[in-house]
Parts: sequence; C-alpha cells; structure tokens
Amino acid sequence: MFQPLFAHVGEAADMLLLAGDLTDLGLPDEAHVLAQELTVLRIPIAAVLGNHDVESGKTEDIRQILTEAGVKLLDGAACEISGVGIAGIKGFGGGFGQCALSPWGEDTIKLFVREAVDEALKLERALARLRTQRLIALMHYAPIADTVDGEPAEIYPFLGSSRLEEPLGRYPVSLVVHAHAHRGRAEATTKGGVPVYNVSMPLLGRVFSNRQPFRIFELTVAGSALPALSAASTSPQVQSIP
Repeated sequence: MFQPLFAHVGEAADMLLLAGDLTDLGLPDEAHVLAQELTVLRIPIAAVLGNHDVESGKTEDIRQILTEAGVKLLDGAACEISGVGIAGIKGFGGGFGQCALSPWGEDTIKLFVREAVDEALKLERALARLRTQRLIALMHYAPIADTVDGEPAEIYPFLGSSRLEEPLGRYPVSLVVHAHAHRGRAEATTKGGVPVYNVSMPLLGRVFSNRQPFRIFELTVAGSALPALSAASTSPQVQSIP
C-alpha cells in the first residue's frame, strides 16, 4: 500500500509531516494498518488528525496506536524535531474573510463557530511554546481561502476557517501545511506572506502527476541548512484489514 511511498520519503527527507485523515473511517484497525506501513521509515514523524479520523468516535484509540508507533500526534501541542518547531491542530470550518460564519442566532451555529475559535486558540498556544528559529504550523483544515480555490463555493465553510490564520501572523511561522481540500490549489500565502501548502493526496496526485504524492521543503537558518521535511496526507486510501 503506502510502504513504497514512505520508502521514497525516507530517502528524500529528514522528517515526515502528515496533515490528517490518517484513516478512512476513523477505525482502530485502519490506524494499525498505517502504523505497520510506517515501519519502513527511520525518520521522525509528526501528524495531526483530520475529519475522517474522528468519524467513529475512536480518536483516543487511534492516538494511542499511532503514538506507540512513534508518531508525534499533535492536537494543540508542539514539538521540536532537528531544530524545527512544529505546532499542530486539526482545525475546523467556518468560512473565510467577510463570508466567515458569525456566532449569531441558533445555539448550533454558535457551537460551530466556537469550535473554530477553540482550534485557533490551540494553535496560538502551541506556537507560543516554541522557541526555535523556524516554525511550522501543521493542520488539516485550511487557514486561507486561496488553497481551497477550485472547490465548490457551497462547501467553503466546511473546508477551513480564516480564524486559523490569525495566530499565524503573530509568530515567525516559516510555512503552513494543511490538507482536506482535494480540489483546491497546491500553494498560496497568508495576508502576512506566510507560505501555505495544501498537501491533500488527491490534489498532489493531480497537480504533480509525474512524481510521488508528497512535498519536500528545505528550511534554512542564517544560511545554514536544516533537515528537509516531507509533507502529505494519507486518507481515504488507508483501508482496514478485513
């Protein structure tokens, strides 16, 4: 399944970031499959959950399985790998800019907006913990509209939230990685000029059809090269063992 892909990643990069949808239906069996596929790697792995991973209410099981497999699973947490700080959240929807949903009216709408606000606060706290010269924000949902451009306008509110962009302008973030928008754009920038990359696997397969579906980024600090990192998402192609 994914072992040949991960083998390529291990040869090309010094760490791997997974931007959510680590499973298809959020089942522990699927997490076990991914954990087994990742055994070919000898590089650090950081990941966040996606909406697929919470589908069956087995989030804690999935978290435990992947953590035991050596994955640094971030949910409002931060980690440092080879001098690079990584802040991770799942994120949530709500829409972008002037079209963003406001917390007004029914309680259900207010709860929907509150979830996006809470995720943005989790990202803020995670970024604040890091003291490295290079910071990466890793999430599943998009923080800007430009990388979901190409999706039907009707589903924009369910693809991300500009509330997730707000913390990115308050810290020296080098780049942002997300997934979720399968028919969006591969890259764009925040209002403050931070590069944002959509690494949804269907998108990478379409845009970069002549190469393996992952992105490689190389970060530098004061002219010194830091380890290259690879970013991708996996679902919905991770399937459970019958």
